[in-house]
Amino acid sequence: MIAVLLADDHALVRKGFQLMLDAQPDLRVVGQAADGAEAVELSRRLRPDVVLMDLHMPGLDGVRATEQITGELSDVRVLALSTFDLDENVVAALRAGAAGFLPKDVSPEELVEGVRVVHRGESAVAPRLLTRLIGTFVRASRPRKRAVPTRLGGLTERERETLVLIARGRSNAEIAEELDVSPSTVKNHVTSLFAKIGARDRAQAVIVAYEAALITPGE
Repeated sequence: MIAVLLADDHALVRKGFQLMLDAQPDLRVVGQAADGAEAVELSRRLRPDVVLMDLHMPGLDGVRATEQITGELSDVRVLALSTFDLDENVVAALRAGAAGFLPKDVSPEELVEGVRVVHRGESAVAPRLLTRLIGTFVRASRPRKRAVPTRLGGLTERERETLVLIARGRSNAEIAEELDVSPSTVKNHVTSLFAKIGARDRAQAVIVAYEAALITPGE
């Protein structure tokens, strides 16, 4: 059973999400928060598997709440939600540790699958949507600290190639075909490079690739 915490300042939205999720045999809503501060507190107390986090809430917003939750509770995954597809707060949430992003008008089927995907430790952002988001916002607002190139220095040439292909939206199967290696080899490269650059998932790896200028918007 996947335990889910809902964080949204609109009670009607929370109710709608609860009905969608509780209808599934493997999902259960264990708590609801009306703002970011409450989401952080309930995450500490309930230890949900997944937090559905609205990014636009009064007081402590979803981005800062995500940062606190992922920083303190490594076993809790955050799935960011926003009304806007191309929202700079989405990239900020991914930087803060969110495992993925879905628009709030997502279909019930996509919401349910997104929760399951995030729970499995994968990113719930479609690869090409992810690269569009990163390409639009990350390069325009680089962080002040420039530690990324140093982290990339430890990558092998094949790991660097794999990172570039991830940033271009390629799946593991597509990377294996392009590099002419087995899918298991690609999986090993991905695991190794994630550890070296400090990325929890593909979402954060794409951010690293863009901020290190391994790939440019529109490429």
